Amino acid sequence: MKLVIDANILFSALIKDSTTRRLILNDFIVLYSPDFLIREFLEHIGELQDKAKVDRILLKEKFIELLRLANIKLFSKDYFNDSIKKALKFSPDVGDVPYFALALKLNCPIWSNDKDLKKQNVVKIYSTEELIYDIEFQ
Repeated sequence: MKLVIDANILFSALIKDSTTRRLILNDFIVLYSPDFLIREFLEHIGELQDKAKVDRILLKEKFIELLRLANIKLFSKDYFNDSIKKALKFSPDVGDVPYFALALKLNCPIWSNDKDLKKQNVVKIYSTEELIYDIEFQ
């Protein structure tokens, strides 16, 4: 299953060992993300550090390790630039446009627990719960 992973899903897996982390590391799921994800991580590193209760250096190391172990393929804006205009038309939040544009380019769903993302009907959005259900019954 191919999915564009939302930053919050990855951040959740980074903070604690959970079902989300096990799903991210599952070989059945192939994950993609705009490289914008790295900027989001750096913008929220303080909050993530507080939640994970680790220092910044260790948190950065864990982030890099999780990206590597999950084999998340990162794409630059140049790759999906031709989909941004369309994504801007239906994305409920301008901050999510890179994720929608990449999903359009790759023709795959987005994995996110952000309910607002479901306020459009162009790109399928899987919550973690829905993803677990779909994997169990495939």
